[in-house]
Amino acid sequence: MEHKDLDYLRSVADVQPKPLSRQERLDRWISLLERDPARRLNSLGEIEYKPPAERALVRENNSPLTIAYEDPVLRADGLESDKLGDAMRYFGLSDGQAHYALCSCLSGHTAEAGAFARRLRNSTSDAAWQQAVGAWTLAGLAVGLPALVYLLS
Repeated sequence: MEHKDLDYLRSVADVQPKPLSRQERLDRWISLLERDPARRLNSLGEIEYKPPAERALVRENNSPLTIAYEDPVLRADGLESDKLGDAMRYFGLSDGQAHYALCSCLSGHTAEAGAFARRLRNSTSDAAWQQAVGAWTLAGLAVGLPALVYLLS
């Protein structure tokens, strides 16, 4: 087998790396945050109160989104910026997941990178998120069902 330099291969062929899966993207971001777990990062300011168009443009210097965007692998794979909307699209985050993992109302204005990594892992793992949604649904039924019965009687 003959070995060729990657730059040479790019000059003679269209060499495209395999795109990362959603889980691979999330795992990489979490591992980047865990490299320096004590590093203080800025959270995103109360994103739940912003209209969707404004929320998509939210960014903070030295945030968990900055850490992701500084990574050449994630940028090459398609992460367009360190704005919340671009990160939500790229990582496949719902509004609830982004809020739980990144918002200042849960972490204050700054938090350790390790805390952001834990929240990202918790909010994006299928089992944990389904349990949380299930608990909210049950709580909503526990509160709402008696009120509905009262209103209908």
